[in-house]
Amino acid sequence: MATLAYVGLGTMGIEMARRLLDQGHDLVVWNRSETSALAEMIERGARRARTVAEAMEASVVFSMLAHDAAVEEQFTAEALSSAGDQTVHANMATISVQAADRLEALHRAAGVAYVSAPVLGRSTVAAAGQLNIVAAGPSAAIEALAPYLDVLGKRTWVVGENARTANLVKIAVNYNLIHAIQALAESVTLVERGGVDGQQFVDILTDAAFTGSAYTGYGALIAGRRYSPPGFRMELGLKDLSLAEQAAAAAGANLPTAPVLRDLFERALDDPALVDLDWSAVAEITRGLADGTPGDRA
Repeated sequence: MATLAYVGLGTMGIEMARRLLDQGHDLVVWNRSETSALAEMIERGARRARTVAEAMEASVVFSMLAHDAAVEEQFTAEALSSAGDQTVHANMATISVQAADRLEALHRAAGVAYVSAPVLGRSTVAAAGQLNIVAAGPSAAIEALAPYLDVLGKRTWVVGENARTANLVKIAVNYNLIHAIQALAESVTLVERGGVDGQQFVDILTDAAFTGSAYTGYGALIAGRRYSPPGFRMELGLKDLSLAEQAAAAAGANLPTAPVLRDLFERALDDPALVDLDWSAVAEITRGLADGTPGDRA
């Protein structure tokens, strides 16, 4: 049986690592800090890698780290030098297209197959193995990953051989999600000020027109102001918006609503009552603007 490794046991990573371990795979795990998630995995039978270089000795390495800097700090030329001839690294994080290019080149120089495989779905979706996975990289490497990706998600969307393509798709999906959250915030605020219950409005909206999980899930969070514990932190919301802005600049595309969305996220991050909540709590800025006191109703 091939040895697998999982690097990064945050909110998403731990759920995927659990699924791989539950399927009986020989699993090595690495996490930057000592956490309950790391202790749990060791207790359940995973083996601990002391370094990312040690994790790279596995046949297949999955990683889920927070942002560009975190990924590039760990996956260095030195760390990659420990990989075997057939090692495949699947980076499941949401990173910039520029970082994807750098990582792809670094892996190519080290003779390590690199696949960008960012995921669509929150941690509860990951726990159920129902993620959508967007993959780009060498076809042989994606084929080698397929049995494991099938455990982690309900569908893998292969979008090309250049790693950056998968990250561009994920960035665009998240940009749509940010708009969905803001559209919900404005609509819920509108009906609440007219005396309509926010949750009843969300129920009508999601039964009649917008039936997707983004509207049903985030609609309920916004209507009920249920932002804690955060499924996706506010600071990561701004990070994803920034990735969309960077990708647009590189492609020569104009995103007219991006400055408005950035202002809302920056206000939320400056608000002590909102900064540590789920990114959907940015809706409270819109509620507050309607009252003339942004952010004070969270």
